[in-house]
Amino acid sequence: MKGRVLITGGAGFIGSNLADRLAREGYHVRVYDALARPGVDANLRWLQDRHASRIEPIVADVRDAARLRQAVRGIDAAYHFAAQVAVTTSMNDPAEDLAINIGGTFNLLEAIRALSKPVPVIFASTNKVYGDLSEFGSRLTPRGYAPGDRALAEHGVSESQPLDFHTPYGCSKGAADQYVLDYARSFGVPTAVLRMSCIYGERQMGTEDQGWVAHFLIRALEGKLITLYGDGHQVRDVLHVGDAVEAYLGAWRAIERVRGQVFNLGGGPANAISLRTLLDHIGKLLGRKLRLSTSEWRPGDQRWFVADTRAIEQALALPAKLDWRAGVARLADWLTERRTLSPVAVTPRAAMPAVS
Repeated sequence: MKGRVLITGGAGFIGSNLADRLAREGYHVRVYDALARPGVDANLRWLQDRHASRIEPIVADVRDAARLRQAVRGIDAAYHFAAQVAVTTSMNDPAEDLAINIGGTFNLLEAIRALSKPVPVIFASTNKVYGDLSEFGSRLTPRGYAPGDRALAEHGVSESQPLDFHTPYGCSKGAADQYVLDYARSFGVPTAVLRMSCIYGERQMGTEDQGWVAHFLIRALEGKLITLYGDGHQVRDVLHVGDAVEAYLGAWRAIERVRGQVFNLGGGPANAISLRTLLDHIGKLLGRKLRLSTSEWRPGDQRWFVADTRAIEQALALPAKLDWRAGVARLADWLTERRTLSPVAVTPRAAMPAVS
């Protein structure tokens, strides 16, 4: 056995994919998860079926400081994914959002700091820490919204962009983000922060509140109405979960070089698409017209966000990213099989149309 790794939120979407990769590489993985999100219990069973004794489940909440102190014993690294993940939920219950995202992160950092030798902590942050980016303005183009600033439009948002927390979720994740970075400065804990754009892929339990790529696919596959909040021309850079896992592994392996640093993680300009572009593509994959409706914009929704990924790609020597069309087709195949739906008539990869 190579070593022992703790993943909080390890039964969730990204956490379970990372746990699978680590277990396949011979690590013992402690999957710490409250199993509160519908469907994640199936991810845990999948991990146990695939890897047996290499998966050690701990069903507990990150607000339980005592359980976290036990969970960090004997580990070589910790990945912190456990969180309240939805802006809408944070608006409904900001106190719980704060307790999980700030309090839970603080509990983990303190548990790690108390070890005789603190181990690396890699934290999953969010692009929401940059606010709505309204200061750059936005213009509607045939490809969706774009910022007025040309350099920003070409490369995306860099790590030098000032923080501007919007919504309770943005505040709680942003505060946690800063705690993680400061524990490297103040206490010498080897930490790194990855501020994620839209990650998608297999094992994602997409809902209206979080995981929109999978949510759109699920609704489309089931022939149900898809609601767009705003006009649907919002642009995001999407990254397949396999590429995200590569980045998280790379951050741990390079922790002595990147400790105390923050990186933006996303699909970058090459994988930037509007919501309507994705829906058009899904319609072509499935060979049918999708049912759409629109509703009011949601609080803190960015018209445009694309991550400048040059820093993380250089620092971690990451491989080329999976093209979003191939990744969406892969997710459609997985969802079809998992939900025992009618087979998807997927357009052959070589014949996939380019983004208009």
